[in-house]
Amino acid sequence: MRGKELAKNTAIMLFGKLFTQFLVFLLLPLYTHLLSKDEYGVVDLISTYITIAIPVTTIQLEMAAFRYLIDARKEREKQGEIIRTTFRDFIARTLAFSLLYLIAVQFFNFDYKYFALLAAIAVGFSNILLQISRGLGKNTDYTIASVLAGMTTISSNLIMICLLHFGAESILISMALANVVCSSYLLLRLGIPKLLRTSKSSKQLSKSMIKYSLPLVPNSISWWLINSSDRTIVSIILGVAANGTYAVACKFPSILSGFIGVFSNTWTESASLHINDADRDEYFSSVASNALRIFTSIGVGIIAFLPFIFNIIIGEGYKDAYEYIPIAILGVILNSMVLVYSSVYVAKKMTKKVAATSIASAIINIVVDLGLIKFIGLYAAVVSTAVAFLVMAIYRHFDLKKYVKIKYNPKDIILAALAFVLVTICYYTNSLLYLCVGAALAVLYATWQNRALIEKTLRGVFKK
Repeated sequence: MRGKELAKNTAIMLFGKLFTQFLVFLLLPLYTHLLSKDEYGVVDLISTYITIAIPVTTIQLEMAAFRYLIDARKEREKQGEIIRTTFRDFIARTLAFSLLYLIAVQFFNFDYKYFALLAAIAVGFSNILLQISRGLGKNTDYTIASVLAGMTTISSNLIMICLLHFGAESILISMALANVVCSSYLLLRLGIPKLLRTSKSSKQLSKSMIKYSLPLVPNSISWWLINSSDRTIVSIILGVAANGTYAVACKFPSILSGFIGVFSNTWTESASLHINDADRDEYFSSVASNALRIFTSIGVGIIAFLPFIFNIIIGEGYKDAYEYIPIAILGVILNSMVLVYSSVYVAKKMTKKVAATSIASAIINIVVDLGLIKFIGLYAAVVSTAVAFLVMAIYRHFDLKKYVKIKYNPKDIILAALAFVLVTICYYTNSLLYLCVGAALAVLYATWQNRALIEKTLRGVFKK
């Protein structure tokens, strides 16, 4: 029952994520053919800073709303109190941030500064509503909102870049528009205005939610440092053009990140609901093992088949991004294991532990990046991220044994490592024969490792 519940929620949200990511991925040729490396590098850097400004401003209130709403799914009055309290705190903090930002940019001038603020506010607001929809168990609405955001992103970019001949600011304007559309749908669909009118906020609840969410802020900063500090270091030491290359290289691992993000969302919900079950260890171990097999299969598959289409979809000026993709994908695969453990910490409301382990990994990421970038250039960015996630995964695995015993089959880890190494070797040969061998190995690995899941799925299809 729990497995079906997790699979159903994952499938619903995965459809929206895949559809959205497919639409957004279509923009990559547009960016790499019509925008210069410098333009794309600058906007990518701004987008990166938006991702850290939001959790710092909101102190991760959206995650508190999600977790508290899970426990209040049968209490409509309590839901209203949680949502109104969340909105009140969010609006107050956003207004304060906006005022400080508008003062600060008078002294630190940079391109697209007002577009960046609009995008940040829109993303922060939609994040709140998306997590509220998850907390209420409205995963279908979450998916529809995500699809609408994706469609808005691609249509607005096409109009502004291709027809109106705008520059890189189109990316930020589209980001703002997409999140406004997402928020508008959820506001109406979830009946938020009515809830806000008929409910009261609570100072006591606000204190409790802040106590839960506040430790997630250093965690978010740490995740930002692991995922995004590389862009700052690359831009300062190697230049914004190099960051443009790095940004394109990271677009392909983001396909896998999309799958992992959906899984992480649904797994956090499932872990929170079943953290006290008698057979919890067996269930959690099964989920972790399946995640390792599935995400390694997807990652290895991307590495194996990407060489056949890379030159078609990427502009000439960005071709050197090809070199860095396999190591970046390795980092994402390791991140999937980290997120499996992170959801268990969240389920047990141990957010301080999440923050502590993330901060340590962020420091490792920066030290490795700075230590290697002078010697191996852009490779330092992807290597440091992979090392940081590896250390965090190992530490969390052993630390969580005090609370939940998650076990893997050693054979799964060996096969995953072997498949990654062999397919990556084929990737770098640039020989058609070896590329075909790599593709065959990827298919063989995915089929063999996920044969039980494939058989189960096929039985279900034919039974229907």
